[in-house]
Amino acid sequence: MTSTLRPASTTEAVKRPRRWLALGVLVLAVLLVAVDATVLGLATPYISEDLEPTGTQLLWIGDVYSFVIAGLLVSMGSLGDRIGRKRILLVGATAFGAISVLNAYATTPEMMIVARALLGVAGATLMPATLALIRNLFHDPRERSLAVGIWGATASAGTAVGPIAGGFLLEHFWWGSVFLINLPVMAVLVLVGIRLLPESRTANPGPWDLASVVLSLVGMVGVVYAVKEAAAHGFAWDTLAAGLLGAAALWGFVRRQLRLPAPLLDMRLFRNRGFSGAVLADLLTILGLSGLVFFLSQYLQLVQGRRPFEAGLAELPAAIGAVVAGLVAGRAARRFSVRAVVSGGLAAIGFALAALTVIGQSTGYPLLGAALLVVGVGAGFSFTVTADVILSSVPKEQAGSASAVSETAYELGAALGIAVLGSIVTGVYRDFTGPAGTPAAAHESLGGAVEAAAGLPAHTAATMLDAARTAFVDGLALAAGVGAAVLLAAAVAAWFLLRGQRLESGGAEHP
Repeated sequence: MTSTLRPASTTEAVKRPRRWLALGVLVLAVLLVAVDATVLGLATPYISEDLEPTGTQLLWIGDVYSFVIAGLLVSMGSLGDRIGRKRILLVGATAFGAISVLNAYATTPEMMIVARALLGVAGATLMPATLALIRNLFHDPRERSLAVGIWGATASAGTAVGPIAGGFLLEHFWWGSVFLINLPVMAVLVLVGIRLLPESRTANPGPWDLASVVLSLVGMVGVVYAVKEAAAHGFAWDTLAAGLLGAAALWGFVRRQLRLPAPLLDMRLFRNRGFSGAVLADLLTILGLSGLVFFLSQYLQLVQGRRPFEAGLAELPAAIGAVVAGLVAGRAARRFSVRAVVSGGLAAIGFALAALTVIGQSTGYPLLGAALLVVGVGAGFSFTVTADVILSSVPKEQAGSASAVSETAYELGAALGIAVLGSIVTGVYRDFTGPAGTPAAAHESLGGAVEAAAGLPAHTAATMLDAARTAFVDGLALAAGVGAAVLLAAAVAAWFLLRGQRLESGGAEHP
């Protein structure tokens, strides 16, 4: 089957002489989201100490953003196709900055959870719009591959900038300051984007179906919530009910899209094996990684005793590897093959996670740094090529929907990863045996144990912290093993699903 894309000449790209400057504005939005995602993990110990959330509330603070954004990405991508991708990007960026202030000044766990959920609503407007605008800015496939590589490299750079900047702020200011770094980035994005970004929308897209929006949101949140609760506490009637409600809503969403003359999401996109394979690879990759990444900053700070800034620097190899790999991924996929680059990248991540199953309290940095570097290289190759495949597999008027599907897979994988792998870590941790006098709060989270230790006799505190840290590391190692299995399975799946997929000068072709 040939691509639905009409081969475009380089002369079409020349019609937009400021396309590379416009790309610079788009990557600011990516940077905004990436920085926010990474600083939360770094600030978690301080949030735990100040707001005193339970273990379950702490997981909600970590993953409610992903729950909401996963439920709304398709809807917001479709809305951008209708009202204009530039408009929704700028409105979303403004809202993202404003709600970041609410995150910074949250005073209770419940307020923090609500603030993170609202940030998810704003975040759902950003990522699909950036990829869709890249699809419309760059008609030449090779230029588009480089643009997607820069887009992905910026996201990876954000994962480095976030911990380093966040670590500096946490050492000099209160934890809320890590959310305020969004404001200057948002201001530059909006002010410059108004002038540089071209507007783009789908001609005659049809109405925006609110019933589909509700079904999508209820379905995604219901299913992910059920998985999270089942992983943390086992099956219960309320968990089963939430899962069934979510599944029914998603079934209704799919049926409604197939019947609507102008659906929010064209389900026929999934008939393309390359498109479906790339989406599945993204979902499984993030699922296997996110739970581990969420707890890594806590390990570096609360187990190994690193200062926040030092912990941020310790995570730098992953970002460096991803940036370098992302910039050359398109060229590598053309020289070898799409499936070789994607499967090889996923397998590399899987083996790196497998190496972390031997992690201990005193594990040296060479092992950690090497594993993080390999994770970054593998992710840079895989995510960049799958994003290119997804964008190249659809006509440019469907770029918003395709981008939204790609980002939904990413956020759904993040939510499920934090829910499942995070629950593994929490479940193992809660069972640690402390000395007599260990308060119940110490079993909720490692941050709670560190705080509780301050009020205990020195010998009791040391014994309790050693037991708590051992249990936390045991849970982290188990989660790394599960993540490794998921990534290796994803590598095998991508090898078969992306068979024959190619990136050519005229676009992606599918036999």
